[in-house]
Amino acid sequence: MAERVLVIGGGGREHALAWKLAQSPHVQQVLVAPGNAGTAKNEKISNSAVSVNNHMVLAQYCKDHNVGLVVVGPEVPLAAGVVDDLMAAGVLCFGPSAKAAQLEASKSFSKSFMDRHNIPTARWSSFTDPQDTCRYIRGAEFPALVVKASGLAAGKGVVVARDKDEACQAVLDIMKDKAFGSAGETVVVEELLEGEEVSCLCFSDGVTVSPMPPVQDHKRLLDGDQGPNTGGMGAYCPTPQVSEEVLQEIQTSVLQKTVDGMREEGTPYVGVLYAGLMLTTEGAKVLEFNCRFGDPECQVRSSSLRSLSQVSEMGIQVFHAGTELKEGGGVMTSGGRVLTVTAVRPTLESALRSANEGVAVISFPDAVYRRDIGHRAIAHLSHSRCLTSTQSFQLLGGFAGLFDLKAAGFTDPILVSGTDGVGTKLKVAQASGVHGSLGQDLVAMCVNDVLAQGAEPLFFLDYFSCGRLDVRVTSSVIAGIADACQTAGCALLGGETAEMPGVYGPGEYDLAGFCVGAVERGAVLPRLRDITEGDLLIGIALSGLHSNGFSLVRQILQRSGLRLDSPAPFGRPGQTVGEALLTPTKIYSRLLHPILRSGAVKACAHITGGGLLENIPRVLPPELAAELDACRWRMPAVFWWLQQEGGLSLDEMSRTFNCGLGAVLVVSKPEAQRVLRLLQDQEEAWIVGSLAHRPPGETPTPDSPPYCNLNRESAYRQSKLIKPKYRTRVAVLISGTGTNLQALMEQAKKPWSSAEIVLVISNRPAVAGLKRAALAGIQTRVVDHKLCGSRAEFDGTIDKVLEELGVELVCLAGFMRILTGNFIKKWSGECQKTLILSEEVDAGAIVVQEAVPILVTDTEDSLSERIREAEHRAFPAALELVCSGAAKLRDDGRIVWSHSAQG
Repeated sequence: MAERVLVIGGGGREHALAWKLAQSPHVQQVLVAPGNAGTAKNEKISNSAVSVNNHMVLAQYCKDHNVGLVVVGPEVPLAAGVVDDLMAAGVLCFGPSAKAAQLEASKSFSKSFMDRHNIPTARWSSFTDPQDTCRYIRGAEFPALVVKASGLAAGKGVVVARDKDEACQAVLDIMKDKAFGSAGETVVVEELLEGEEVSCLCFSDGVTVSPMPPVQDHKRLLDGDQGPNTGGMGAYCPTPQVSEEVLQEIQTSVLQKTVDGMREEGTPYVGVLYAGLMLTTEGAKVLEFNCRFGDPECQVRSSSLRSLSQVSEMGIQVFHAGTELKEGGGVMTSGGRVLTVTAVRPTLESALRSANEGVAVISFPDAVYRRDIGHRAIAHLSHSRCLTSTQSFQLLGGFAGLFDLKAAGFTDPILVSGTDGVGTKLKVAQASGVHGSLGQDLVAMCVNDVLAQGAEPLFFLDYFSCGRLDVRVTSSVIAGIADACQTAGCALLGGETAEMPGVYGPGEYDLAGFCVGAVERGAVLPRLRDITEGDLLIGIALSGLHSNGFSLVRQILQRSGLRLDSPAPFGRPGQTVGEALLTPTKIYSRLLHPILRSGAVKACAHITGGGLLENIPRVLPPELAAELDACRWRMPAVFWWLQQEGGLSLDEMSRTFNCGLGAVLVVSKPEAQRVLRLLQDQEEAWIVGSLAHRPPGETPTPDSPPYCNLNRESAYRQSKLIKPKYRTRVAVLISGTGTNLQALMEQAKKPWSSAEIVLVISNRPAVAGLKRAALAGIQTRVVDHKLCGSRAEFDGTIDKVLEELGVELVCLAGFMRILTGNFIKKWSGECQKTLILSEEVDAGAIVVQEAVPILVTDTEDSLSERIREAEHRAFPAALELVCSGAAKLRDDGRIVWSHSAQG
């Protein structure tokens, strides 16, 4: 007989449980209390208004409505004893008892239990006094940097500190400021473990365990595992990092040991046991136990998904969480985690791509989501392929190496090969006596070419020839090649070293490289049939000249009178000309390969010999032309120096050098912002142009020459004959529309500006200011104060992002949060960093001020508009004065002006 099942909870986990239960022929109906918009009216699923907090009322409801089974989703009702009370009333309930649920409800109990039963975990101690806690942190012989509220805190009661000071601040936030309420009355401090974090869940009947496939959650709010902890921003399953042997060890030494220990202590564990684990070099160690299905782990465990959602044509499943029905129909968000988009595919890459495609068609105000779910698995798979290829090449002294494409995970591959050298950059290296960086140049030139076809680099071979072998020089070059292969994720198969007296002069040598990669047949780039008018071009920053145009560079250098050991008029402060010119070529494989696998990129151009104007058209259909706006990207100072010293025309520059862009991607407009954000998490990138049909009058043929137009006016504005100087790296903090930000960006775009805006941070997601920054090619971050446990955690997250991007000056432009005194002190003095306060702050030194007269005819709107106009003039002027050093902040808070500024 079919049963009626009641699911307790209202999140995405409960929607997934209800959806899966409803598929069973043994289930007549699934009730969800309180449920959400996704479980309100859905075939066999509906919501119930019964109170889940009053267990007597709940038990009677189950009897009155013939509920044969209750499934508990969240941890709070389990810890409150809902299973005990329902079972005592004769209602069958799935989940552990209140005593068994202590494994999650009390971290102090859980850690003591693991110690009693020899279950591997981090070293720890628990405290009820904050001073004792901080003394323990500062005196521990291990990094005691993980601070946990012992009680239930909705999955957010953990702070992983960067140092002891931050750990002690977390203790004060939790215990004194009550960041997690009563959950933080007792605090557990743990050793910081290093390794890969995974979750292993199992069913238990109190005696045996039945493990589920391992899963990996992503707790941090932002891409790249940045930002504050959340309840979980996404997950994937299974995890390739967990081998069958490791999973068996976890089952034996963790899961079964836990169930055995609970039974021995008189508290049999029945239900789902969730073990959060760190895979350390010493084996798996338990980070925490949960007494229920995880969220979002539960959503990815279902297999053979059949869509019931609004995006069913894409073959994915959308689970509701923070949603509710509006009166009269329709769905509205209710805060927190709103939706979980889930996809099942034959491979991890295709599943991630489908899920991201599903996310892309859903929008609502202030939406925040991660775009890099599964990034650790992708890195692991790429590394595993590299190891596989390395292990295939144990044929030292043999005639050739072997590579097993099938063992590397390919199903229908196309092989891609590339060969290149480093040109006359060799001459600069040989004259400077610096040889190691050439190895990266050689690998990068070959690997980036292979990558442009969408292929994963598999193995590399080198050719080194010289007149007389110098072991020191040769070793330096080959070591550089080996390191670069590791960076690129490909195996160094080997190579040839040729000594040819009479062919090369003393100290001379030559290099060549060969790279072979593979790509699945359906993923080869460029996808010419998909490229259309209106597609956008995303440019990716480079490290310097890379390895092209050095014959011309050497001529210009000789005419300028500079030597290789002269101080460089370009590059970083303190660099010589030789050091700046030998900056190695960037390897883009680890940055680009996950994005190329997602299917969002239609074409990729590696900007090498032939410069911008001749390389981009190589990946375009003949009827289309690339329109570039040179004001949209940052061109390193070395290119301006070369143009000025060499008297080069724009055509000569753009057909010889890459002019600041190491690679250019072709993407559709809907995908552009997502791809840009993924790139900007790791590298500077900008939207630099778009595709259009060729100029009127041209009839393209298959033999038509390539066409690419560099906007001459914008290029001229960028190439004013102004000697390049150091630009201050600026971050702007906003909370809203970003109108002041726009004025600052316009100022920083001017070629003579001393400011370079490298980052925009908002404490609110999806505000217009973030879009302004993204369109300008500036990296953006959201640090939502609502998701931070304390002001210190909020400020600490911002500080970490600022440090990582090398920010030197912070502007608060309409930033509606009050920062802590420690943050302001640090960014007002440390390392010459300066803080500019916006108009919302009523104190501080005045850098620029402007009077706004009040007219008799003024309305509130007209006066406000003139004030904004004045702000948009004054704020950029203040930025320029501070960045140029004309205005400096003294220790006493007063401004010191240079003589030139006073004049």
